[in-house]
Amino acid sequence: MPKVAVVAHARKSFGGGLPELRQVLAQEGVADPLWYEVRKSRKAPKYARRAAAQGARLIMVWGGDGTVQRCIDAVAGTGAVIAILPAGTANLLATNLGVPSDDVSAAVRVGLHGARRVIDTGSVNGEHFAVMAGAGFDARMIAGADRSTKARLGRAAYVYTGTRSLFVDPVRAVVKVDGQRFFKGQVSCVLAGNVGRVLGGVEVFPDARPDDGLLQLGVVTAANPADWMRTLGRVATGAAERSPFVEMTAGTSFRIRFDRKIPYELDGGARPAVKDLRIKVYPRSVTICVPA
Repeated sequence: MPKVAVVAHARKSFGGGLPELRQVLAQEGVADPLWYEVRKSRKAPKYARRAAAQGARLIMVWGGDGTVQRCIDAVAGTGAVIAILPAGTANLLATNLGVPSDDVSAAVRVGLHGARRVIDTGSVNGEHFAVMAGAGFDARMIAGADRSTKARLGRAAYVYTGTRSLFVDPVRAVVKVDGQRFFKGQVSCVLAGNVGRVLGGVEVFPDARPDDGLLQLGVVTAANPADWMRTLGRVATGAAERSPFVEMTAGTSFRIRFDRKIPYELDGGARPAVKDLRIKVYPRSVTICVPA
């Protein structure tokens, strides 16, 4: 049994909570793991790094995509193995990789006895992500869904805040892919993906593979709610690439410059507004526990 650490977002709920996690670990023979609890996801990286420095070869991350992202950012490239205990609202990385999100015991068994999958990560301005990163519509939707709204509405919180974001004016942008100009004009959303599925299991990037050394890129030009309704209709049917308001490609690096500062997000975590995004792929940079 490798040395195990737990980095837990104490405000996140899953099954019987952290007491059940301790009980399940003890039943599996992990009686005294390194144990760290945080109340904000931005404090998780410190303890993920500490766990790796203290020799933990398996770091179990209890939380949502934001907590998982911050821990991956902390240990990417170190050889540490991440086991996801999906206690968040969306749990997109866990869903894309088949990690159980409704049973603490099953998720723990995946971490202790499952397979190990080495996947790529992307980075935005130097910070790693494993699922997706974007600017514009999706970032406003995520930033608007605060903790109390998500606690009250669950995933519907994103629908509520997303509806309000449909009325925000586009910005001008220049998008380069692997050093070549791909797009210039008005955009309402730019999304880079390492996996295919987003909220509700909707497939945005059908060609995405988390271990192919590439990131997918989508540029949305919808300029008003009517355009967005047509675009989201295509997205909902898994045919985003056929929308007249979507341009898609793939590459290893993207440079996006906006004419004014706009917010961005990565793996569901809001970040301050910027005018410049530098996105690149880091092939095979983190190991995740997945079902056998």
